[in-house]
Parts: sequence; C-alpha cells; structure tokens
Amino acid sequence: MEQLEVGLDWDDLRYALAIAEAGSLNGAAKLMGVRHTTVLRRLDALEERLGARLFERLRSGYRPTEAGELMAAQAREMRPAIAEMQRRIVGRDLELQGTLRLSTAFVAMLYLLPEALAAFRRGHPGIEVEVNENSSLVDMSKRDADVALRMNRVVPEHLVGRRLGEVRMRVYARRGQAGLPQSILPVSELCANYPWIGFDRERRSRFFDRWMLDHVPPASIVMRLDLLHPAVAMARTGLALALLPTLIEGHEPDLLPVSEVLSDVNTPVWLLTHPDLRQTARVRAFMQEVGAHLQATLEAAP
Repeated sequence: MEQLEVGLDWDDLRYALAIAEAGSLNGAAKLMGVRHTTVLRRLDALEERLGARLFERLRSGYRPTEAGELMAAQAREMRPAIAEMQRRIVGRDLELQGTLRLSTAFVAMLYLLPEALAAFRRGHPGIEVEVNENSSLVDMSKRDADVALRMNRVVPEHLVGRRLGEVRMRVYARRGQAGLPQSILPVSELCANYPWIGFDRERRSRFFDRWMLDHVPPASIVMRLDLLHPAVAMARTGLALALLPTLIEGHEPDLLPVSEVLSDVNTPVWLLTHPDLRQTARVRAFMQEVGAHLQATLEAAP
C-alpha cells in the first residue's frame, strides 16, 4: 500500500488503534489475531521511527499519549475508507476462483449445507470455500465473511440477498425411550407432563429461546444447552424432549417427532452478502447456485 506521510502505512495505524482501543498488548493482540509479542515489536519499531512515545506503560494498561491519541484518531478516520476500498477492489473480481468465506450456524452446517457445498465445489474447483461457524451476524463491512447464511426473522438493511425459505420446528424424543412419548401429542400435554432439554434461562433474542420461555415451565427443564446441535446430541440419549429443526429428519434415525410442526416458531432462512460484493463472480455464483440448492432442501423438509 502507498506509504503515508512520515513513512507510515496502514498497518502502523491499525496496530496503534488496536492498542488504544484495547488498552493493553494482549487485548490488541486478540483484535489483530497475532501474538502480543508481535504487537510489542510493532509498537517499539513505530515509536523508534517516529521518535515519539505513543503510549504510557502503566500497571493498569497502555494509555495513549497526546501523540498516541492523534494517531488513533487518524486511524479511526481512515478505517471506513480503507475497508470500502478493499471491498470495492474485491468486488471487481470477475474470475471464478479465489477464496469465499461463509459464516453460518453450526446446525445449518450439519443438516442443511453439506450437499449444497459439495455440489458447488465440484462445479467450481477454482473457488475455495472457508466455513466459519458463528451464531451471530459477522461484520461484512470488514470482510469477516463474504456470505452469511442466517436463520432470523429480521436481517440488517445494509445487506443484500435472498430469503430461501424457512426452518420448521417440532418436538422430538428418542425412539423407544421409556417415559417419553412415542406419538404425536398436543404441545400443552408435552410441556406439562415430560422433561425437556432447555436453552438460556433469560435470553429471548433467538427464535427457539423465545418459544421455550413462553411454553415450557422452568421446572420441566432437566438440562440447559447453548445451541441447537448439542440439543440434538442430548436428545439422542433419551434424557428428555427437545425442540429441534425438522431438517434433522432423515439424519437422526434415533429421534422421532412427537408434535406437529410448530408454526409459531418457524423462522426464515437468508443468504446474505454485502452490496459491494454481490457482483463478484464467485459470490454471485455461490448466491445463485447454493441458494437454489438450499431453497429446494428447505421446501422438501417435513
């Protein structure tokens, strides 16, 4: 990248800003994805080059000097422009090759994505797909991901993409397990008379959390887990009932549905990207081909 005044480049400013925002070398190292010794080495070299002290080394952490505050402020002003430039450069990529970063929830990777990803790779051997499991929406403006598959009723307005369908949910029990139902029952009976695998005690941001909190008495919860895929594993043990996506049917022969599809918890599935990336050849191909495959899979689910 072109050198800035006084011999600084963007990396110099990024490291200074990371230390200023984190307040410590370890915190800056986590933000930058490097070792703390790397941050220290970069800071020492930068201060030597400038002939100025950028941070006061205190027991409580690293506090910016006046020069350090000036450099951090400059980096904050530049960061959006640098990120936009990087996105626009990537957005001009017209070749069906390179790396495509996909962010998705783990349960989707287990039951929804494998066949679609395999078909895409066979059709486009020049594109390497990197899958990152992340249950929250990553910051695409910083290139943390090129495409995100999300299950949510609301998605950020600044992203573009398509609604593929919806994830449908039912209650499941281990097949043949004594003490658990083995046929379809009313939800009210399931909630009142059987043990359950639950999720967060208070969280309502996720669709399955909200349904559990609204329907299942706390006294019926025998174990709490943080995500859907551990709930699948525990449901296989026969410990209790679990609220799970119908996508598992055909993959989990030990589990059988004991409720009808719960229409009040069905949730849209979205394939999203940043507007600056949508015309990139590999992103466009992924959105079209994988999106079509996933849409067909969701329509075919129970």
